[in-house]
Amino acid sequence: MTFPGGTSVSRLAVYSGAAHADGLEGGTPHLHTASTEAYVVIGGRGTLQTLDAHGLRETELGAGSTVWFTPGTIHRAVNGGGLEVVVVMSNAGLPEAGDAVMTFPAEVVADQERYREAAALPGPGADPAAIEAAVARRRDLAVEGFLRLADAVRAGDPAPLQRFYDHAVALVRPKAAAWRGIWERTVAQETRRTAGILDALERGDGAHLLESALMESRPEERWGMCGHLRAHDVAHPVVHTPAG
Repeated sequence: MTFPGGTSVSRLAVYSGAAHADGLEGGTPHLHTASTEAYVVIGGRGTLQTLDAHGLRETELGAGSTVWFTPGTIHRAVNGGGLEVVVVMSNAGLPEAGDAVMTFPAEVVADQERYREAAALPGPGADPAAIEAAVARRRDLAVEGFLRLADAVRAGDPAPLQRFYDHAVALVRPKAAAWRGIWERTVAQETRRTAGILDALERGDGAHLLESALMESRPEERWGMCGHLRAHDVAHPVVHTPAG
């Protein structure tokens, strides 16, 4: 059974290193092409910078803040001190399968091979210092592209943002068919399951209650785009069943 609503959940400690371009500490600006993302702030403080066709916004974040943003919203988590967030993502599996596109400069985003090289991190077993350096490198490159887009939007020129959206779609288009399968096994399946339960309840049938179970997903440490992640594999939970 999927996580509630076909979502995924992780805990995020936002990076503290400063970007070369503007000196702000935090993560890598990016957008999601198909998924909505939510931040539930559990500690520290900071700012969420978002950029879309309506302009650049800054939203203050502190413990208890809850914000969410839809596909196409470029977002950047800025760490003002100890910022920690529980991240809830719609479409569990799609973000992990490449739904995010980072705001590298146009000449990089327009070239699939250059984009893959810019986005790549060292593989498993690599020296942590080398991984951290690669994370900072791609963050700085994405901040450079983000600031170019923000400057253009502020100047009343939406064309660079539209081109970025076009390039983002081109980057993920080859993955869309596989994403549909993931969506069918998570969100769509959960929706059909709930519809069946409602039908059963209208008939007075509670047989599904006998199939109840407790599930648990243990976290996996990862280097994310915005910070250090404790991600949960909600697609393969541990199912706790009564001792027989």
